[in-house]
Amino acid sequence: MSQEFDYIVIGAGSAGCVLANRLSEDPDARVLLIEAGPRDRHPFLHMPAGLAKLVDKKGVNWSYDTAPEPQLNGRSLWWPRGKVLGGSSSINAMCYIRGVPGDYDDWAAAGADGWNWNGVLPFFRRSERNSRGDDALHGSLGPLYVSDLRYTNPLSSVFIEAGVQAGYVRNQDFNGPEQQGFGFYQVTQKNGARCSSAVAYLDPARERRNLHIVTGALVGRITFERGRATGVVYSAGGRAYHQRAAREVLLSGGAINSPQLLMLSGVGPAAELRRHGIEVVHDAPQVGQNLQDHLDVCTLQHSTQRITYDRVSDVRIAFDYYLRGHSGPGSSNIAEAGGFVRSALAPDARADVQFHFVPAMLDDHGRRRLAGDGYTAHACFLRPRSRGAISLASASAGDKPRIQANYLSDPEGFDLKMMVECAKLSRELFAQKAFDPYRGAPIFPKRNDLSDAELVEFVRAKAETVYHPVGTCRMGNDEAAVVDPQLRVRGVEGLRVIDASVMPSLIGGNTNAPTMMIAERASDLIRGRL
Repeated sequence: MSQEFDYIVIGAGSAGCVLANRLSEDPDARVLLIEAGPRDRHPFLHMPAGLAKLVDKKGVNWSYDTAPEPQLNGRSLWWPRGKVLGGSSSINAMCYIRGVPGDYDDWAAAGADGWNWNGVLPFFRRSERNSRGDDALHGSLGPLYVSDLRYTNPLSSVFIEAGVQAGYVRNQDFNGPEQQGFGFYQVTQKNGARCSSAVAYLDPARERRNLHIVTGALVGRITFERGRATGVVYSAGGRAYHQRAAREVLLSGGAINSPQLLMLSGVGPAAELRRHGIEVVHDAPQVGQNLQDHLDVCTLQHSTQRITYDRVSDVRIAFDYYLRGHSGPGSSNIAEAGGFVRSALAPDARADVQFHFVPAMLDDHGRRRLAGDGYTAHACFLRPRSRGAISLASASAGDKPRIQANYLSDPEGFDLKMMVECAKLSRELFAQKAFDPYRGAPIFPKRNDLSDAELVEFVRAKAETVYHPVGTCRMGNDEAAVVDPQLRVRGVEGLRVIDASVMPSLIGGNTNAPTMMIAERASDLIRGRL
């Protein structure tokens, strides 16, 4: 490609699509967006319930596995991440959650100047087109459609009622003045179809002459001259390319790929880079460190009534969806209802446990099908204290990095106590009267009367990720931070990281909406508007 670009965006995921749109709004800015995966053409990427079929869909998923986790019986956990236009926003459950103001005030207190709640709220609102309209907390004119579900399973309402019976409030808006309580999730959908970052941000910008999109292209490294990022080397269609950037290189690979590419390019812990024969551009020991994720434990119960999604006809769902105006179960995000709870162990006023209810039996991310009918409560601890790391397996971008999540490794053992609490709270919800007409035999755990010690073993044997890795290119105003509050990589010039990897700490909820917010705010930083 002979053309020179002003900006090169690496990764067309939740953040990269936002950047490509916003930066190409300036007709004089030439933008190249590079994505390792394909275009988002598969119908399962757009029918919301198709997410259940994407589990086994090769080609749109990086399909990572962690290293053996010492506190989880040495198990390697499967980490799906989107490898397609839209990234993980094209394969996730579409739950639109921001967290709470205190999460972002914590970022600012930790050195992320300007990223407090008052600093980020305008960018949440700018991105959002909420079907309920505009108010002080929500936007109605943005590109990202946020909607109420068109269809919900009856058991999802039962779960919400069980939460009320357990003493919690009913909540119509988890992104409203109060997060705590039980209710239906709002979802990133437009007219009953998934509204990924590619749909929201790329589709309206595809015809711009100053935006060029390349798919099926794997970036091998970022190039530097005298400490400044000057471009990228990537491969596509069996050929290698070196593309230059006149202004900046913007890395939006996500919490796994971004630190990997930094290290492959010579920015990272010097000793590890030298071990792999990589020339050190800048010694940055914290690249790949500070990895955080929400660990999740599922409680499964058989249903005595055949109203779950376990044995529905895929053909009928697709027929109803595509031929009847995006209606019926095909428009469901599967995880329709949920809740936020402040447990007895919570250190402050914020909810510390999140639930996702699934009116089906979900084991091993849906990869293991169980016989019969049932329902599932996901429960995760929202502010884990354990920290992991991403490191290189080799000097090749084609080799997956090593992921050591270090779940449940905090010295105080608090994360494990909280996961036991998650299992107990799920058990209490399923014991409420609302479930009496549907409650069959327990599946996981196999008994409802497990002791705390037995619940510890259950957690170690069955806990899995709920897909929210962050933090591996931490933002801060200290010299050890990988990026500064303007998301510029310390120690070099012309390079920023813009994705979930820059989060100093996990927010209290799903991470997709916050990642798009980060890119919205970053686009203003890049253009000198902040």
